[in-house]
Amino acid sequence: MQPNCSHFHNSPGNGDGSLSAQSAYATRLPGEGSSHHGGDVHIQLNSVLGEAGENTSSRHTRSGSQSRSHGHSHNEARGPEESSLDFEEHSGSSLSELRYLFQWLHKSLPYILILGVKLIMQHIIGISIGIGLLTTFMYANKSIVNQVFLRERRSKLQCAWLLVFLTGSSLLLYYTFYAQSLYYSLIFLNPTVDFMNFWEVLWIVGITDFILKFLFMGFKCFILLVPSFMMSSKSKGYCYMLLEELCQYYRMFVPIPVWFRYLIGYRELDGLLGWSFGVLLGLLYLILKLLSFFGQLRNFRQVLWIFFTQPHYGVTASKRQCSEADDICAICQAEFQKPILLICQHIFCEECISLWFNREKICPLCRTVISDHVNKWKDGATSMHLQIY
Repeated sequence: MQPNCSHFHNSPGNGDGSLSAQSAYATRLPGEGSSHHGGDVHIQLNSVLGEAGENTSSRHTRSGSQSRSHGHSHNEARGPEESSLDFEEHSGSSLSELRYLFQWLHKSLPYILILGVKLIMQHIIGISIGIGLLTTFMYANKSIVNQVFLRERRSKLQCAWLLVFLTGSSLLLYYTFYAQSLYYSLIFLNPTVDFMNFWEVLWIVGITDFILKFLFMGFKCFILLVPSFMMSSKSKGYCYMLLEELCQYYRMFVPIPVWFRYLIGYRELDGLLGWSFGVLLGLLYLILKLLSFFGQLRNFRQVLWIFFTQPHYGVTASKRQCSEADDICAICQAEFQKPILLICQHIFCEECISLWFNREKICPLCRTVISDHVNKWKDGATSMHLQIY
């Protein structure tokens, strides 16, 4: 009696392993004895199929978990590499943008040069005069500082030449542009220019600033020509300092009328709106100038106090003290001339130590602080700052 095999196709196991188990078991059934019943066969098949299904599902579960764990660890291992790759891509994009900018500048360079040459040709006179004024200022400033440093050995002929040279340069410039009346700016008046644009304002203010420098440098040359028996080198140093401070404050106020007229004459907007906007800009400019003035007022008061009091850095040294110092000044390496004893007990010539304290606050030998301020303009120098506002 052969068992009914239709149940093999209705079993829950559909995998390859379960089908092979079914076929193998079906081949063994005909060889078995007739004493076996169909129910026994059903039970054995179900157990075999269940075990096979469990083994298959467990293998799939283990392989899936292993693949997920392997994938997760692989992603963790690749995390820093991916972040570094992103950083390299970002850096590469920045470098490519800079490279593109340089390429654009390289291609545009001929056109920029053409426009630059055109701009220079339009303002060739102003640029040439500006270069000439700057060269004149640097030459005169260096020469005055050298003559002040030489003291008694200064050349009166050189000082007289500087005075004539600065005066002649200023007069020649004003004579050349006599129609514009640029000298009005020196007395806080507006030059006779009908319409002033931005470049004309810079031209007027720059010329006036250089002329004021030349004027006060001429005063310094005149002081250099004064004989030493009428004014000592120490007193001349205080005069240089006061002249430079007065020059800077005067230069700070001179551009106010020119800039104020330019700001009020706001012609981009017609009517009441343009006039109101120009007045607002002019008031803001005046407020800023007043704040700048009060900010430097303390320094100016200190300079005035130094000029009128002329503080001493020490006391007159005795002959015994000079002999203990071998009667030799450590600065000029010569015999003492009007020796001065500092609080640190070092002795120097009065003129030598005065020149030293024009730039320093400490003793040249022991580095003890002697002065609480630096008189940086006592050497006859003039500020190179260009006051354009």
